[in-house]
Amino acid sequence: MSNAAIPVTEYSTPQRGWYKRNEIAITPWLFLAPGVFFFLVYVIFPIFQSFNLSLYRWDGLGQAEFIGMANYQELVSDRAFEVSLWNNLKWLILYLLAIPAGLFIALFLNQTVTGIRLYKSLFFFPFVISQIVVGLVFTWFYDPTFGLLNVMLGWVGLGPINVLGDPSIVTYGIIAAGLWPQTAYCMILYLTGLNAVDPEQIEAARLDGARGWRMLWYVIVPQLKPATFIAFVVTIIGALRSFDLISIMTNGGPFGTSRVLSFYMFEKALSEYGFRMGYGAAIAVVLFLIMLIFIAYFLWSMFQEERGR
Repeated sequence: MSNAAIPVTEYSTPQRGWYKRNEIAITPWLFLAPGVFFFLVYVIFPIFQSFNLSLYRWDGLGQAEFIGMANYQELVSDRAFEVSLWNNLKWLILYLLAIPAGLFIALFLNQTVTGIRLYKSLFFFPFVISQIVVGLVFTWFYDPTFGLLNVMLGWVGLGPINVLGDPSIVTYGIIAAGLWPQTAYCMILYLTGLNAVDPEQIEAARLDGARGWRMLWYVIVPQLKPATFIAFVVTIIGALRSFDLISIMTNGGPFGTSRVLSFYMFEKALSEYGFRMGYGAAIAVVLFLIMLIFIAYFLWSMFQEERGR
């Protein structure tokens, strides 16, 4: 029997379009595109617009006049700007107390204690209320005539203190009010982070004799670095843009001693005493650069740490 020749048919792959060939690489970018677009339009573009506006003298209505770096030169000799800058430094330093305070409260609430749900609700409460409400509550708390603070000071024989009327302590009083909800926010971050702590590492550390502070510093805290990073960034941003509490509690007073950069920017650019858009933009640029330095430092630290692993 002779073998018949079997015809060989060539198989050619169907031609696919450019999108089909790159679908896996392109699809994630398509999902990101709307968010990236709005971020560029509403965040990045206004930043560059503020830089540009800071080089002009403009009242918001008339013709803008290009004056170069004159606004920044005026900032150097502006006493009110200096006071605002120093107050922002106080906010930055003292506001960071919210991070360790939030950590220790989270460690307490992470325990099995009777009535722990009630405690969690009480500590969580400041986070969900408005900053305006926080400002009003602490304004009443500090009131020199009927405020609870002076009532408690009277119990120990101390005279009334006008916290919001004393230029030397007013900034610290407002910072204390801001620390209340900020500590609650850091507490929530750390409570979430504690749920991700590896129990095997905890058990191994106990077998090695780690207890108390050694356990916290060498075993628990290193595993909470992502939560700590977010807490640092959010706290720094909150300290630098502390506008609402100052507006509600003192409106920058007494005698402008409680101003911060964000409030001074508002006064110069938008309040009845200002309408100097270029000068306000220059203050905003300085505030942005300070914020950028801190955030860039933490991002660089995280990048170096991840690369070293």
